[in-house]
Formats: sequence, C-alpha cells, structure tokens
Amino acid sequence: MASPEYSEANFVEGRRRKSSSSTFRPIVFFLVPLFSVLLDIFLPRFIESARALEFPLLVTIYFSLMKRQPIAGVIIGATIGLMQDSLAQQPLGMFGIVKTLVGYFAASVSLRFDVNNPALRFMLVAFFFGFHQFFYWVMVRALLGQVPSINVLDEVVKAILNSAIALPLFLLLDKLREDES
Repeated sequence: MASPEYSEANFVEGRRRKSSSSTFRPIVFFLVPLFSVLLDIFLPRFIESARALEFPLLVTIYFSLMKRQPIAGVIIGATIGLMQDSLAQQPLGMFGIVKTLVGYFAASVSLRFDVNNPALRFMLVAFFFGFHQFFYWVMVRALLGQVPSINVLDEVVKAILNSAIALPLFLLLDKLREDES
C-alpha cells in the first residue's frame, strides 16, 4: 500500500499543477515590476493615502503564484525587491531579502492550491502582506539595529486594502498571460 503523501495520484496531481505554470512574455516580466516600483515611489507624492499600497509586493505575489515554481518565485522576489531597494532611499537588500522569502513561499503555496480562485487570492495576499511586514520589521531590527514602531491594527487595515486592490490587479495581469488553460 502506497503512502498517502507519495501516492501516484498525488504525484500526477502535483505534475499537473506544475505543468499549469503560466507563461508571460519577457517584456511583461520587465515592465510590470518596473511600473509597480515606480508607482510605489511616485504615487504617494501626489496621493498621500497611496503609501498604504504595496504594488511591488502585489506583483511579486502574483508572478510567484502564477509561475508555480519556488526557484522562479525566489528569482522574481529577489529581482523586484532589489529593484525597489535601488530606487528607494534605504539600505540595499532589505526589500530584496523579504520579497525573496515572499516569492518562494507564494510559489510553494501555489503548488498545493488553485490560485485562480478570487477568495483564495484575497486571503493569500492578506497573509503575505502580513508576512512581508513582519519580516521587514525583523530585518530592520536585526540588520539595522533600529526599533521601528508597528501598529497591528494599521497593518491589518493595509492588508485588507492591498487584498482588495489585488483582486482587480490580478484580473488585469491575467490578461497578460500567454497560456489561458
């Protein structure tokens, strides 16, 4: 009798999910993250309340979920995070490390669940927003020796707001996929 974790049905299901990895044109992988980082930097200058939005994080989560490959998620997260670090006024690598973790775990989660479900997308974005904020706080404390203040209620509101923004954004990004399986 085969173990339930390594049965042939689970192996086939895992292969099916992995093979349903989405593909995008290379220009999409370049322009969408760049636009999200520029939006993250310049939009708060015109709309103060836009500081609550994390467009680079949303793009990292989306591409990692759609690629369904943890190594690709690491590369996506590291690239977007370092791009954000290089254009923001802070020490290089802070967002790179945190978004690398988000990319890896988002891609790993996508191997287990149907990430095209809007309710699941909402919950995953809220979870990964909290994950991102927590590990960023840890990194600032550990690497920079600073003690940043954190208001949990504000972070919960921002997580819900980013999740609400992610749903139409992800639908828009779905239209840029080359495979519609």
